[in-house]
Amino acid sequence: MSGGRLRIQFFGAGALIPAAEGFDAVSQGVVECNYANAYFWTGRSFAAQYFTAVPCGLNFQGLNGWMYDGGGLDLWREVYDRFHLVPFLCGNTGVQMTGWFRRPIETVEDLRGLKMRIPGLAGRVYQALGVDTRLLPAGEIFPALERGVIDAAEFVGPYLDRQLGLHRVAEFYYTTGWHETATATELAINKAALNRLPNDLEAIVENACAACNVISEAWCRKNNAEALEDLLRNDGVIAQQLPDPVIDRLRKETMKVLAQAVERDPLTRRVHESYFAYKARFDAWSEQSEVPYHTKIRPARA
Repeated sequence: MSGGRLRIQFFGAGALIPAAEGFDAVSQGVVECNYANAYFWTGRSFAAQYFTAVPCGLNFQGLNGWMYDGGGLDLWREVYDRFHLVPFLCGNTGVQMTGWFRRPIETVEDLRGLKMRIPGLAGRVYQALGVDTRLLPAGEIFPALERGVIDAAEFVGPYLDRQLGLHRVAEFYYTTGWHETATATELAINKAALNRLPNDLEAIVENACAACNVISEAWCRKNNAEALEDLLRNDGVIAQQLPDPVIDRLRKETMKVLAQAVERDPLTRRVHESYFAYKARFDAWSEQSEVPYHTKIRPARA
């Protein structure tokens, strides 16, 4: 897009700096930008959670609406400004799956004592229900499930989960995706480095990120559909939703965790109130638009 005027050299996690140190490296100007998920930085600011995924929160369309037109992006940049960073929305997996379980989950009590790989805010919610949560990198999930070190694991969705082989070591696949209803990815850029770009190159960065956001979700939707069909048809996977009472309890525990965070930080409160005020309007609109599609039109077969 820039005709060669803007060059980006890419390094995988660990090549220059450990993956968990990307935020600080960009903040300090060690590198110019970092591609990751904002919820990894909740130790810097809990508000970062809202810019990746909130359990029982907005879906892909709703998150985009809040970010681009509902004030979310402005709040995100306010949160990151004190770290000398400028964030851009640069990808989304869409809804993620609840995960793979070695035994069925029929009641809330079935969660108690479970050892599960799960990151982010959802991990705190599970902990409140007696789950022993673990944060494992992708390459360690399969052997941990296979050896019984963990009883369940969440990763992304059918396409990437199948690549890890999780269907070979856990029979029950829960598809509800309560914990990450749409999982956004960020490109965080050092503010001074971004300010050195001329206006047209900065606009190219912004619009390239927006294109990546839409294209990545479309890629995930297509590949997940094909992978799930294959898992169900050829690998004997049992895919099902969590029982309603379990989801209701997870939703209640999520609201408790969020309420505690809001009490501790005024900026998180502003982000929280903006997010959920937008969600209320979005949900009301969806009840009149998307819900009739899913319940009346989509189920029809030619």
